[in-house]
Amino acid sequence: MKKKKKKIYGGISASASGHHIPMSAHKARRVIDQIRGRSYEEALMILQFMPYQRACYPIWKLVSSAAANACHNMGHNKGDLMIDKIEVNEGITIKKLKPTAKGCSCLIKRSTCHITVKLHNLRMPLESEKLQKFQEMEQREGIEKIKDEIDKMGRMGG
Repeated sequence: MKKKKKKIYGGISASASGHHIPMSAHKARRVIDQIRGRSYEEALMILQFMPYQRACYPIWKLVSSAAANACHNMGHNKGDLMIDKIEVNEGITIKKLKPTAKGCSCLIKRSTCHITVKLHNLRMPLESEKLQKFQEMEQREGIEKIKDEIDKMGRMGG
């Protein structure tokens, strides 16, 4: 059995997962196939206007939760996020008994699913951008100090 290589984005991905969501995995996959690989904002618009509202709402909540995790925990901008991986797995089947005529009962099966959403950032994280701006400011200040020293030396000599 071959091991699959995992995509590594250098710690710039965020995820959210929902377990025991009361819908069939097949119904959730119909919705998820429409938003896989799209940007965060585009995925929310698709989920908002899709006709399968019962299936779209839990997925919409998970995508929003993953984006909130990316913003709060990693400092990403929501506009730069993209859906990297989204998958649905079958959960447990809840079995209930419904009473019928003559003391008999029928078995009712309610399927559930587990949904996992993983978002990644298309740009650098904000912390890296801040660090880069700080380094540029230090370089500018260093250049200004050197110019000031040259001016002072020129004044002394002249």
